[in-house]
Amino acid sequence: MRTRLERSYRFEAAHFLPRVPPGHKCARMHGHSYLVVVVIEGEVDPELGWVMDFAAIDEHVQPLVRALDHQVLNEVDGLANPTSELLAAWLWARLAPSLPSLVELQVAETTTSRVSYRGPA
Repeated sequence: MRTRLERSYRFEAAHFLPRVPPGHKCARMHGHSYLVVVVIEGEVDPELGWVMDFAAIDEHVQPLVRALDHQVLNEVDGLANPTSELLAAWLWARLAPSLPSLVELQVAETTTSRVSYRGPA
């Protein structure tokens, strides 16, 4: 039985977007309460009854969330231009090697604005 797991994580961080047009509001330092959703898909193990233990997902994701929480994202290596799209790709690059069942990452910087990323083309 193919099943989809979704695990959510929150962190607070500041950033500014250095490549937006002059006068754009996101050129100024500001903060967000980010929500990251990690999506895993796979077959349910008939013995265990799950695709993957949620705690196992946490072991991979929580160190990254701790590294981003209450930081200026522009100062994090690899996030000089920390758009939600590039943040999702940054997270993917660090999670996909150890989470082969990863199929999607969602990054929301507000309750109404989010990006879904399914890996490099």
